[in-house]
Amino acid sequence: MNLATIERLVAKGESEKVELKKSTGQLGRAGQTLCACLNDSGGTVVIGITDSGKLVGQEVSDKTRREVAAMFARFEPPAPLAAGYVDLPDRRAKLIVIEARPQDETRPFTFDGRPYQRVQTTTSIVPQERYEAMLLDRAHARHRWENQPAVGVRLEDLDREEILRTRATAIEQRRLSAGTSMDVGDILDRLGLRVDGEVTQAAQMLYGTKFLPDYPQALLKLGRFRGTKITGDILDNKQEYLHAFAMVREAIAWLDRTLPLSARFPKGAINREDRLPVPAEALREIVINAVIHRDVSNPSSYVAIAVFDDRIEIHSIGDFPTGIRAELLTQEHRSIPRNPLIAGAFHRTGAIEVWGRGTNRVVEACRAYGIAEPTFTEASGAVTVTFKAEVVADLGRAPSQVGPKSVLSAAQVQVLEIASVARSLPELMAPSGVKNKTRFRDQVVAPLLDAGLLEMTIPDKPRSSKQQYRITEAGRAALATTRKV
Repeated sequence: MNLATIERLVAKGESEKVELKKSTGQLGRAGQTLCACLNDSGGTVVIGITDSGKLVGQEVSDKTRREVAAMFARFEPPAPLAAGYVDLPDRRAKLIVIEARPQDETRPFTFDGRPYQRVQTTTSIVPQERYEAMLLDRAHARHRWENQPAVGVRLEDLDREEILRTRATAIEQRRLSAGTSMDVGDILDRLGLRVDGEVTQAAQMLYGTKFLPDYPQALLKLGRFRGTKITGDILDNKQEYLHAFAMVREAIAWLDRTLPLSARFPKGAINREDRLPVPAEALREIVINAVIHRDVSNPSSYVAIAVFDDRIEIHSIGDFPTGIRAELLTQEHRSIPRNPLIAGAFHRTGAIEVWGRGTNRVVEACRAYGIAEPTFTEASGAVTVTFKAEVVADLGRAPSQVGPKSVLSAAQVQVLEIASVARSLPELMAPSGVKNKTRFRDQVVAPLLDAGLLEMTIPDKPRSSKQQYRITEAGRAALATTRKV
């Protein structure tokens, strides 16, 4: 660091990452601050600057250098610190610049036997509970569950097609050498997913095909609840044991089938725009985060998605990593992956970045979509992301939500109008422009059937290729009521 850089640093004043000291007489306090910086994302202490910001420096003798070295020795474990000596213009005095360059796997650090933290410009002792959590994180970094051998799991037990898909996508993204062979063992080696020829538990979670009884944490839970409470009727309940990539695909596909799709014509446009209650890219980002950042070491871990009438909740078992808090996720923050090997495989495919910007993009996408940004909470050992959204809107309602006194959606009104004569499902779909037959049947037709407003011509064979639908007397009454509104 040169003098011009220091002058710019001093001009900005002290901060979470910068502290200024007048002389080496304050080395003890400087050590505490450096310890705090090591326990966070790094920082700098500059010695030789007065409280008013004047660069006065001091003489640097052999004794001074020994004092600095002795201060370094008071850190545990040995700290990644670098000291530099910068001449002032008169050459008789120097500034002492000490930089802290932390490494995740060696946190937490102590100085004189105590751990320190930095909050804005104040240095204080780390609370005992947080210190213990940091110690656990350090042990996890050195002996992570994900990089341990998966006992009893062989190469042939993994999803070969998924591994080859990762290879192809990673090469396309230029995050894996084009020279990588088609041998799945070689691919795993390049992804760091084998240790001495043994399949790791990260590989099992990423590509496994058999999970019970040894890996129950590969669980995905999906539920659609009537109303706004978890005690409401369960309209759809699905649980599957899947590897990480399949888990993401299944969750996204289920949300696509479950969430209503509304239509609108943007101002000045002639083409219709179909909209989910929440932007698809935001849902995808949060689902991926839930899958790759869950606590896979916990056999009771899972990912759960719960859809209510007024919101979508995505749950991931596991606390936030040390240094991350809920309120930071909507701000600039560091990326601290709980499972680096699992996250690394997703990164190679281009599914995620490594800069901690994913949640920021989610917030931006929601704002651009015109809906409230999601909330992030941590409670009872789980992280929950909640999107406020009207889930029973436009293209139909959940089963039993439609009745003679309910407000029919535009699509349902259209169905009832043309069903005065028995029609096939494709005929009912045609005016709406919807292409997804399953979505249309589940979200538009099924609620009308459940409410007795529509009936099948072959009720004993609901999946018959000759099946048609026609309006009932109750449907005519509901339609007449709707037309009066």
